[in-house]
Amino acid sequence: MMKVLWLNKDDVEGLLDIKGALEVVEAAFREHGMGRVQMPAKSYLYFQSHNGDLRTMPAFLETADIAGVKIVNVHPDNPKKGLPAVMAIIVLNSTATGAPLAMMDGTYLTEMRTGAAGGVATDHLARRDAAVVGIVGTGQQARTQLRAICEVREITTVRIIARSAASCKRFRDDMEKLGLECDIRIMDSIRQVCNCDILVTATPVRSPIVADDWIRDGTHINAIGADAKGKQELDPMILKRSGIVIDDYAQATHSGEINVPLEKGIITVDDIYGTLGEIVAGIKPGRTDDGEITIFDSTGLAIQDISTANHVYRQAIDAGVGMYLKLF
Repeated sequence: MMKVLWLNKDDVEGLLDIKGALEVVEAAFREHGMGRVQMPAKSYLYFQSHNGDLRTMPAFLETADIAGVKIVNVHPDNPKKGLPAVMAIIVLNSTATGAPLAMMDGTYLTEMRTGAAGGVATDHLARRDAAVVGIVGTGQQARTQLRAICEVREITTVRIIARSAASCKRFRDDMEKLGLECDIRIMDSIRQVCNCDILVTATPVRSPIVADDWIRDGTHINAIGADAKGKQELDPMILKRSGIVIDDYAQATHSGEINVPLEKGIITVDDIYGTLGEIVAGIKPGRTDDGEITIFDSTGLAIQDISTANHVYRQAIDAGVGMYLKLF
């Protein structure tokens, strides 16, 4: 009898913490930098009449011998319907037979692995003395970004802004409940938020909301929001004077923060410093000058999902968590 392990959202939440996510995501980026992964660029189905899209993301990490695929949507209007803006399912497959080993909720996992990627980038690219974080947007991505950043730097102050004061207050309350020992301040403008050492942009906008002259020397930016063609959060002039680090060339040039400036000819691929994987693998150095501006252009990679899902799967097996479903 062929069985598949099913792990629901509660199961995944109980098995995955930010420290575990940071460890496996950094290892996945290292493998990416060493060229030991197979990862076609994510494919998109656009539902324009519903303001959303559906994406498929397969990956094979050769050294770890793990493979699978994530199916994920992005529908910004979903919260009005009582649903998350991003929902996902992940399937892990045996590389020996191709048989599905496990299927799990990928919504929480996506939030955690994206936060972990920002944490890995921050660890390699932010100044060692960085202590002030600015966050534009207070959704789930902003939450996990801050949790991961606080694991790699001693953060004292967090400046936040969102479309409503209520969402900012919820963010602050949620972070305090998690025990983050930093002063979270709600600001009146994005410009005030940009007065920081580490800036996180986590919004769905399609035109720049962060101006060039707001970014001071030595800032590190995790640009998280641009994950589809036409999206951008930063004034392209910021990219012109920054060290640009991407997660993957194919994805970033198509749908990352650099996609619009590339298409308009404001920057070229020669302006890209390298990938985060190359830095993690030691092929290229990370930050070398406290005065430089660094940008991590995060589009979200399938290797992050599959490595994190495998981590959750192995823990579930050891702990006896989940439910087996008969396939045939």
